[in-house]
Amino acid sequence: MVERKLLVLFGSQTGTAEDTAERIGREAKRHHFQCRVEALDSYDVANLINELLVVFVCATTGQGDPPDNMKMFWQFLFRKNLPPGSLCQLDYAVLGLGDSSYPKFNFVAKKLHKRVLQLGGNPLLPVALGDDQHDLGPDAVVDPWLLALWGKILALYPLPPGLEIISPDVRLPPKYTLHYLTEDSSHPSGGLLQPTAPRAVPSELHPFAAQVVSNQRVTAESHFQDVRLIEFDVTGSGITFSAGDVVMIQPQNCPEDVQQFCQLLCLDPDRRFVLKPTQPGVSLPALLPQPCTIRYLVTHYLDISCVPRRSFFELLSYFSTNKLEREKLQEFSSAQGQEELYSYCNRPRRTTLEALWDFPQTTCAIPPEYLLDLIPRIRPRAFSIASSMLAHPDRIQILMAVVRYKTRLSKPRRGLCSTWLASLNPEQGDFRVPLWVKKGGMKFPADPDTPVIMIGPGTGVAPFRAAIQERVAQGRRGNCLFFGCRQKSKDFYCQAEWEELVSKGFLTLFTAFSRDQEEKVYVQHRIQENQRLVWELLSSRNAHVYLAG
Repeated sequence: MVERKLLVLFGSQTGTAEDTAERIGREAKRHHFQCRVEALDSYDVANLINELLVVFVCATTGQGDPPDNMKMFWQFLFRKNLPPGSLCQLDYAVLGLGDSSYPKFNFVAKKLHKRVLQLGGNPLLPVALGDDQHDLGPDAVVDPWLLALWGKILALYPLPPGLEIISPDVRLPPKYTLHYLTEDSSHPSGGLLQPTAPRAVPSELHPFAAQVVSNQRVTAESHFQDVRLIEFDVTGSGITFSAGDVVMIQPQNCPEDVQQFCQLLCLDPDRRFVLKPTQPGVSLPALLPQPCTIRYLVTHYLDISCVPRRSFFELLSYFSTNKLEREKLQEFSSAQGQEELYSYCNRPRRTTLEALWDFPQTTCAIPPEYLLDLIPRIRPRAFSIASSMLAHPDRIQILMAVVRYKTRLSKPRRGLCSTWLASLNPEQGDFRVPLWVKKGGMKFPADPDTPVIMIGPGTGVAPFRAAIQERVAQGRRGNCLFFGCRQKSKDFYCQAEWEELVSKGFLTLFTAFSRDQEEKVYVQHRIQENQRLVWELLSSRNAHVYLAG
């Protein structure tokens, strides 16, 4: 009897590919497969030659780039010295998630499919190209493709005699069991405090708890948008960065939402628990201390403010004791109900917490151990670093617009991370923010004589502030900045700083204030007006051009 084992490997940036990979994992359990679902970079790629059956689920980011959690796998797979037949025993399928409004649509999935084929793999199906632009989203491609995939897999690995596919009406066990601790159990709760002295350079698994040093609004009070210049102290963290790099920040839910969530689900926020995996080979969530309180779990881990996905409603329907609620949840999780779900959730940007409010009978019946299957983890947010270590040693500054907008829902929508950061006033306490630094996509020229032309409207100017500070500290003069905003008096960020550098001869500055005159003026108009200078810098001085929005 051949062992029925399936490995699902994903590369995911925003969580959609991970969600889809988990869905395939659930379907595998229904088909009685032993199944592991892992991020590509958590998997030991050297083992790939021993695998018999693998489904790859991968997103494409930016201009055809692989997601962060498959970058190492990607480098390994494209090594020139891999023997052509090394994956000859592998049956595989590739499911891509992309957006056809980008020129390199599903580039990563197509390239991965081709490369595994080159290395001798046997494709079960053509590569699936899920498209965000489709009316029904990627599921329009994913649903029929998965049906075909299970047909192929069951032909190779038939169900063992006497076993049937587990019906969709049956609820699968959770990933973890949750064991509450009695109040007098001797577990120290010190695990909840973040270590402030990390062992290695800070990373997603070991962020540095940086102190907020300043948090100032840089737009006029009368301006519709609240933009902040926030400074963090990273003394002793071992963090180094250069212009163009990115700081990753791990946000948290606000206390009001946490309290509401606990009330809705009848949870005691102060109860402590430990998690245990229900299946061998499943690791515990890396960022949760053991033991942990419900409050910590909901504040720091569960993304209760994200727009829920189809899989959320599918799992929720299993807990429903109310017929009306269950039917609605089943509709939202069916292929036919996707337009309805889109207008309920995605269009108005309804949050998970708000959706739970709408299904009160079901919500109070959710078993706590299913929380980690039901609600994804809070993802870190990326910000361009807006300062240079040469100008501000041991500090990181960011320029951040506070996200707030209206939809048809009565409550304005608020960005989780920006709302939280904006609320941290260093004059009212010692606030710590978990962060780490990542290499950015922008590299500034090494040659001191190469001029740079930077086009940075709005908060897009952030990485250029870092670059200009860095270059000025090195005594470089060829800095040309095109900056645009609405009104000189309301949202001209860092005005005094730019004007001082202009007066010292370090910066050539062109500004476009779109609303300060009758006809709207944007950075592209200023570039056109100064075409002679721009062309001279490009043609005879080999200038580099950078654009950020």
